[in-house]
Amino acid sequence: MVNIFSVYKFILHGIMKLVGVRPQTVEIEPGTIMNFWVSSNIPNKIENTPKKSKPAVVFLHGFAMDGIFTWQLQVLSLAKNYAVYVPDFLFFGGSITDKLDRSPEFQAECVAKGLRKMGVERCTLVGLSYGGMVGFKMAELHPNLVESIVATGSVLALTRSISDASLERLGFKCWPDYLLPDSVKGVRNMFEIAAYKFPYLPDWIYKDCLEVMFGNRKEKEELLGALVVDDKDFTIADFPQRVHLLWGENDKIFNMETARNLRMQLGGSAKLQCIEEAGHLVQMERPFVYNKQLKEILASFSEDVHQD
Repeated sequence: MVNIFSVYKFILHGIMKLVGVRPQTVEIEPGTIMNFWVSSNIPNKIENTPKKSKPAVVFLHGFAMDGIFTWQLQVLSLAKNYAVYVPDFLFFGGSITDKLDRSPEFQAECVAKGLRKMGVERCTLVGLSYGGMVGFKMAELHPNLVESIVATGSVLALTRSISDASLERLGFKCWPDYLLPDSVKGVRNMFEIAAYKFPYLPDWIYKDCLEVMFGNRKEKEELLGALVVDDKDFTIADFPQRVHLLWGENDKIFNMETARNLRMQLGGSAKLQCIEEAGHLVQMERPFVYNKQLKEILASFSEDVHQD
């Protein structure tokens, strides 16, 4: 029987190519390869394409899905006016490494190296959940590359206290139990928790999802293990970038209290904006509202740059 997610993935990739967004494989270093979805009319050092002036926006995905699946509706909305880059993190999509490092720092370094190899000098990061954590680490390590950040449903780092509070609220003992389900029921729970009001879907759809979305389980468990840090080992970096938090008001994983605490950690220049009747996957649940607000945020970043 045909897997509906495999069919949809094929169709989605075709649609992306029609709007000029195509996959590109970048060797970060020997043994490490990352897949990026990239606007086809943007500067590219690898292919020596002409330079363009469109601002670069890099979309960083969460833990459950790869890059283009997570951000498909935002890419379609922004690809005309922005140079769009959508990496698949290591062990997602087509990205792989033979290195043993599973830290968000390593993911951040690989994305940064890949972007620079493609000619990106300055960019805005848009990160969801895990992608937001990698994005904040990129901003800390590469302030000359990252000029601004939009974070959704994320934290600076998944400290032990934040992790324990979230898991207790969700009713799980550890993150792999939630994010790497091994049953139809587990997949259903994952999406229902991540959404504000998730529509009813028959079990066969969740079964198809289970078959195709959770590969590289061993490596992904290691990624989740490396994500949690002791509170005593966490220090708040000084971010010179413009930061905007765009949150689902009904996020169950990282709730509005978490968002407000994050804004306080970032200081007075950081802004917080919420979208009603939306959960953790706000960019999928309310894409038109999310895209409208994201475009306004990106425009405000551009205005701030011109004023500076």
